[in-house]
Amino acid sequence: MDDDIQAGDLGAGRAARRDEAVRAAVEQGLIGAGSPVVGLLDVTGIRESAAELRAAFDAVVAPGTPVLHAFAVKATPLVPVLRLLREEGIGAEVASPGELALARAAGLGPEMTVLDSPAKTPAELREALELGIAVNADNPQELDRIDALIGSADSRSPLGIRVNPQVGGGSIGATSTATATSKFGVALRDEGAREWVVRAYQDRPWLTRLHAHTGSQGIPLSLLARGVAEVYALAEEINRRIGRRQIDTLDIGGGLPVNFASDATTPTYAQYARMLAEEVPGLFDGRYGLVTEFGRSLLAKHGTVVARVEYAKSSGGRAVAVTHAGVQVATRTVYAPESWPLRIAAYDAKGRVKEGPVVVQDVAGPACFAGDLLAEGRSMPVLEQGDHAAALDTGAYYFAHHYGYNSLVRPGVYGFGPDGEGGVAFAVVREAQTVEEVVAESGGAHVEALLSGRAPWGLS
Repeated sequence: MDDDIQAGDLGAGRAARRDEAVRAAVEQGLIGAGSPVVGLLDVTGIRESAAELRAAFDAVVAPGTPVLHAFAVKATPLVPVLRLLREEGIGAEVASPGELALARAAGLGPEMTVLDSPAKTPAELREALELGIAVNADNPQELDRIDALIGSADSRSPLGIRVNPQVGGGSIGATSTATATSKFGVALRDEGAREWVVRAYQDRPWLTRLHAHTGSQGIPLSLLARGVAEVYALAEEINRRIGRRQIDTLDIGGGLPVNFASDATTPTYAQYARMLAEEVPGLFDGRYGLVTEFGRSLLAKHGTVVARVEYAKSSGGRAVAVTHAGVQVATRTVYAPESWPLRIAAYDAKGRVKEGPVVVQDVAGPACFAGDLLAEGRSMPVLEQGDHAAALDTGAYYFAHHYGYNSLVRPGVYGFGPDGEGGVAFAVVREAQTVEEVVAESGGAHVEALLSGRAPWGLS
């Protein structure tokens, strides 16, 4: 099937499931006066994306090539999501002790886990090596730490170095990781850096992987492919100079951008895999195992934040819908709306798709600053008190990344799928935070800790 037709069909199916889920969430009381904002995850859609990823690379790699698709846990750090992806054959790319703990809680073994981070502590490295998790060293000082740890204990961990191909950035600087001054990896074009990398592999037979990640949202496919081409060329050079195939696996990162403008999935994994096959044909000829680290592209399209409209008002002739979803769930969108715009869907008080006159309006959040807006000057059916506003494509980097402005509680997150009788069933992914938990996290157990007259000061 043509990629564009398939993407359109999948998008239409996803939109229909979303509309049914919003209505069912209202009917079943998941969202209402007592729980005015929730996150919804489309389980069917997540499974579809995982299958599309596997199929796209299966179509281009040589038979028998070991391939690990490791989900970037930072995108949606929720244990049930990681468990679902594990069941779909997807591993985990982790970048902190917390993310590693989440992956382990989801049942992901060391053979399905990769550790990447620019600031690994000795304790983090020691744990990874003891568990046998793959590690990509970010810099020479980190490699020195690994040297010392390898010298004192045996490890089953596949080990490599992360390099920065310095091929340039995309339209969003914060998500461009292969710029001249990026904080990630060994900068290949800096004086002496490439030669240092080659010598590092020559001196360490146990370095068998090479890793690069060019960026994510805002990075065009052509730039992603250039980054992969650079790391492939470096692997070829290292193996040639060593005289054997020491590097046996290339970790090409993730970074496939997401279309936030419509329900269509563009670009697709199949398009990217085919481009890599054309631009870097040797990558898939069976000489190298492959690791990918996609995150946003796997989950974004399958998440929706639904918020109740608490008040509908007018200011300066502009309609304003005041909702319970704002900076606490959509931090990037609120603070950088030009880079991270979201589509907003209107639903009525019963959770049905809203029809009626289209007006220009703002969709505002609950936080106490003027810029807390999910959308500004958006033309859509007028939202009224008791209606619902849904922020679409929010399955990655949104409701799982709570920002505690105004001590607003974290919303509950629910996965949804067919109930077998033509309806929608929900499963709790993360329970809503309580006000009591907010107090506890904010030092409630130490209420008198700073009072004067208490001596001596110090930890007890």
